[in-house]
Amino acid sequence: MQQHQESHGSSSPAPDPVHETEAPQNAGAPQTAPTSSDIRRWRQYLADERAEAAVYRELAQRRDGEERQILLALAEAEGRHEAHWLKLLGEHAGMPKAASGRSQFLGFLARNFGSVFVLALAQRAEGRSPYGTEPAATPAMVADEQIHEEVVRGLATRGRNRLSGTFRAAVFGANDGLVSNLSLVMGMAATGVPSPVVLMSGVAGLLAGALSMGAGEYVSVRSQRELLNATLPTQATLTAAPSLDIEHNELVLVYLARGMTQEAAEHRAAERMGLFSCDCDPSLSLQPEKPAADEHESVGSAWGAALSSFCFFASGAIIPILPFLFGMTGVAALMVAGVLVGIALLATGAVVGLLSGTSPLSRGLRQLAIGLGAAAATYGLGLLFGAAIV
Repeated sequence: MQQHQESHGSSSPAPDPVHETEAPQNAGAPQTAPTSSDIRRWRQYLADERAEAAVYRELAQRRDGEERQILLALAEAEGRHEAHWLKLLGEHAGMPKAASGRSQFLGFLARNFGSVFVLALAQRAEGRSPYGTEPAATPAMVADEQIHEEVVRGLATRGRNRLSGTFRAAVFGANDGLVSNLSLVMGMAATGVPSPVVLMSGVAGLLAGALSMGAGEYVSVRSQRELLNATLPTQATLTAAPSLDIEHNELVLVYLARGMTQEAAEHRAAERMGLFSCDCDPSLSLQPEKPAADEHESVGSAWGAALSSFCFFASGAIIPILPFLFGMTGVAALMVAGVLVGIALLATGAVVGLLSGTSPLSRGLRQLAIGLGAAAATYGLGLLFGAAIV
């Protein structure tokens, strides 16, 4: 394609007047007839844009207010991209092409779950847009995809804040159950004790660990919330202000201690004492002095964290003892347990990667290396202790 020339032919889209002087070589208006490779690539872009617009519309149906409007605006933008590829393809558009596997998976999640997982995946998808190296894409489309990533990141962050406290406890509980009980089982097996003893040790580790994790998370989150509550300013400034001596205005000290500047503190104190009849400075409003709810929301509830930690620890800790529950013994049981735990560690790491907007594979491999490394170290120690006992 002759990317260095601008097209004026009737079969090509007109250049965007806003961008035609910026990067004419990437104006998205090829002058020559598209090749078969161009057509295949553009049809794939068209299918993916349609699928992504459908994902955003599906998510919008599950939201309301501002989030709904944002998602619908994203869908509209994807629709503009779709129109661009339709115009370039012209008669070559043909029958609708299937979207990529990634786009189809996003659509499935949006239709059936509509969770933060979809936004996290969409964030990665927007960040990996191929338009930056696509000659037929306009500069505006490239910029759209870059901005879309940040928009979706913001929406995903809201969802992450809503579940981060309980999610942290769930992931930590599952990972701890997998690693600690596999290590316990392998360590006991390495000492040479009979398989029933290994099984009972694993069951005891499951129960003790799940109860300990649940209790620990409850105390931890409860204490954290109490600590945050202790930092909330009270409304004593409203009730005490009328009785204060204006010549020795200690309200100013209150606001200085809360981090205000001298000027802002004096302004707020004057408001509280009724010297100002209006809110003259919008940045120092008369609204109750409470922080945003997100501070507590991101911590999670104590009971939610405790139950999540208990259940997920138990679900993780039962996996290493499954082979022994089904009658397997010896090295074969340990190998099966190691494989099962390895799969589960990969899965939990991938989930963390998805929600954090990073690579699921790298996070899964990190979890796998840490978990199996700990189990292998415990097995080695079990061999040493077993030899010492003998």
